[in-house]
Amino acid sequence: MKKKRGPSHNDRRDCVVRVGLTQMACGDDPAENLRRQVRLVERAAADGAQIICTQELFRSKYFCQVEDHRFFKLAEPIPGPSTDTLGKVAKKHKAVVIASVFEKRTDGLYHNTAAVIDADGSIKGIYRKMHIPDDPLYYEKFYFTPGDTGFRAWDTKHAKIGVLVCWDQWFPEGARLTAMQGAQILFYPTAIGWHPSEKVEYGKAQHESWELIQRSHAVANGCYVCAPNRIGLEKVLDSNRKPVSADGIEFWGQSFVAAPNGQVIAKASGDREEVLVVPCDLKKVEFSRTHWPFLRDRRIDAYGDLTKRFVDVQQPCGHARRLS
Repeated sequence: MKKKRGPSHNDRRDCVVRVGLTQMACGDDPAENLRRQVRLVERAAADGAQIICTQELFRSKYFCQVEDHRFFKLAEPIPGPSTDTLGKVAKKHKAVVIASVFEKRTDGLYHNTAAVIDADGSIKGIYRKMHIPDDPLYYEKFYFTPGDTGFRAWDTKHAKIGVLVCWDQWFPEGARLTAMQGAQILFYPTAIGWHPSEKVEYGKAQHESWELIQRSHAVANGCYVCAPNRIGLEKVLDSNRKPVSADGIEFWGQSFVAAPNGQVIAKASGDREEVLVVPCDLKKVEFSRTHWPFLRDRRIDAYGDLTKRFVDVQQPCGHARRLS
């Protein structure tokens, strides 16, 4: 007997898909963080969201503020407690859920991973964060092995989606390679904020740059871009229960959805727990890609050097020969 085939993303080009983004502050208790995240996902589903995305690493405070082996204990397998719990919510509401998980792949091998849970509660696939930062209070290279899944898109029940994670959002190559697989909506689970001591001088430019680069992905690829971000001032404690940083990180929230023309069509607050539910008209993906055909007009024959770290300009050897 032939397996019944669900509608492809081409069959859904005329659909309006309701996207849900959640943002919240995180505490020290992973179980409580999971309960709060489930409550927000349930709320989004009750408000009609069909695809719901969590913020990055919602089960804990952002522990990467310090290099400390204690925090590897926060990691979990996939499937595991977070995906099992959110899988039940997805199945109950027939919604797709994107869950950001600190993944323990095996002893000594950890990833920053997004699990894509389809509307039947099954894990459709995973994406492991490809770009890993190492900045003051963002010491992710200590914890996360760079992803090996490549950039991926999934044909879920409600739309064809691509998922990347936080630092990936600064790189147009990742967005492009995901959109090239047919993704109509890109999701970026995020944990980004200010160093409070720098906020007055740099804060406005930092936030605007973060939003601008993702809006540009929407324009260049003719797709929706969705970025849920956490909120709250987080100070991670060392083994002596003292803050590893006097200032901590002030996460700026402001989760948003950008349309294929780059316009922000919905944005959350900077400091409140919130659920955004936003209708995304997939006809606008087709409209954007035919009226601004940037995907069509790429010169793929001329981009070979993009796979290099840097293009060294060859200088001529010696002096040019003088013409007689």
